[in-house]
Amino acid sequence: QYLLKVCCFSRQPCQYNILTRNNHGAFLIPYILFLIIAGMPLFYMELALGQYNREGAATVWKICPVFKGVGYAVILIALYVGFYYNVIIAWSLYYLFSSFTFELPWTNCHNSWNSPNCTDPKLFNASVLGNGTKYSKYKLTPAAEFYERGVLHLHESRGIHDLGLPRWQLSLCLLVVVIILFFSLWKGVKTSGKVVWITATLPYVVLFVLLIHGITLPGAYNGINAYLHIDFRRLKEATVWIDAATQIFYSLGAGFGVLIAFASYNKFDNNCYRDALLTSTINCVTSFISGFAIFSILGYMAHEHKVKIEDVATEGAGLVFILYPEAISTLSGSTFWAVVFFIMLLTLGIDSSMGGMEAVITGLADDFHLLKQHRKLFTFGVSFGTFLLALFCITNGGIYVLTLLDTFAAGTSILFAVLMEAIGVSWFYGVDRFSEDIQQMMGFKPGLYWRLCWKFVSPAFLLFVVIVSIINFKPLTYDDYTFPLWANRIGWGIALSSMILVPAYIIYKFMNVRGTFKERLAYCITPENEHQLVAQGNVRQFKVCAPFTFFS
Repeated sequence: QYLLKVCCFSRQPCQYNILTRNNHGAFLIPYILFLIIAGMPLFYMELALGQYNREGAATVWKICPVFKGVGYAVILIALYVGFYYNVIIAWSLYYLFSSFTFELPWTNCHNSWNSPNCTDPKLFNASVLGNGTKYSKYKLTPAAEFYERGVLHLHESRGIHDLGLPRWQLSLCLLVVVIILFFSLWKGVKTSGKVVWITATLPYVVLFVLLIHGITLPGAYNGINAYLHIDFRRLKEATVWIDAATQIFYSLGAGFGVLIAFASYNKFDNNCYRDALLTSTINCVTSFISGFAIFSILGYMAHEHKVKIEDVATEGAGLVFILYPEAISTLSGSTFWAVVFFIMLLTLGIDSSMGGMEAVITGLADDFHLLKQHRKLFTFGVSFGTFLLALFCITNGGIYVLTLLDTFAAGTSILFAVLMEAIGVSWFYGVDRFSEDIQQMMGFKPGLYWRLCWKFVSPAFLLFVVIVSIINFKPLTYDDYTFPLWANRIGWGIALSSMILVPAYIIYKFMNVRGTFKERLAYCITPENEHQLVAQGNVRQFKVCAPFTFFS
């Protein structure tokens, strides 16, 4: 159950968005490199950290109390993500309900939500686009109008300043999603562990079915060829490396406190090294195989509309809720394929959302015993709270709120939090001590490769990504809509609200311990179970090791 839950969280229903933007095989080279030097080491570190200390994301920092703010930061980030992530699942549920018809509602222009300019895809040709517009950006197809006008009602909003009221249909779908999550989590791992037996395995079955069917479609070969073609000249582009770093980081799910929370329920002698290698490999192999399913459909769409692969390739909701449904609508037995596809999205989304909420609940319940004693009530409070705040994302202009949260809530902030986590474990708690902990659990120490990655390579990698994400920031947009300056400021405020918890707690902790400056510092960086040694002046962190002992 534990391995299934970790795999569940690591797989995201929209984790292939960057892959479709970089529709070339050269992307796989930095992707695999970053998996080896950063993804797997950080994944392994979090599993070992949670399993040894048997605590959530906040209380696990009893190993170095001054870094407890990192735990609160990742819990807050996971909570932010829950506000809008459940909305995406609600969209999937809405699409699933809409699929139970003989004719899918996004196949023609004869519906109440369609505009007069809606273009029947059967009459579509490349000349309709004009002015170099990509097909993926053409918003007058039945599938695009169903999503933006039938589901979101985006045409009734003038921008983020004009949200309107929540749509009652989406509100009901969101309520169903939250109820499912609550009953999956209210008894902790006893219930969530049983749920994942279905939600973890079903997407693999569906993915296999979609893959087999996708590669038989006309034009699929061209799509797969574009996916695997390696253009080494693209490796000179900085964006390819940045996107690969971002993709591997988010697809593995390190830093959200989820891996620590799940691992805290393990047996003390569980082989988390094997788990780290196995689950991260399964995740990335799944991503690779899913690329074939996606690009076979992209090739098919390009063939149908006589355009280039790059003209149909898109990312984000456009891939999941416009392009793929449109492709499905052209297949024989389209209703069946639509139901299967959205069941897969629904189960993937619930899996990931369960992981995020578990991180919040376990992280705070382990820190505040009152919450642990009333876990069911606390779980209800978290679920109901996310439901209320998610209502902002299902208004007419809700997509603007969701885009804002998706960009800022777990962007630079989560990268910063994991950077501080890596520094706290490797440089303050110490790689040697951490290696000794792992030896106590499994009977062997991590090899030199892992220790080098934890201490040098992974922190450097994270620092690079954090700096680049800040430097490359551009004012937020959604299609042709540019967010006002005040919205960008609110976004950065949301990002800083979690990041500020790290230095804030460092100051709080330092000011609330007694003693001289050196004693205060010692109490802050010494594990709580060794605080008695501080009074004796025996502080391990103050001792400088002989050169090169790290490599022994």
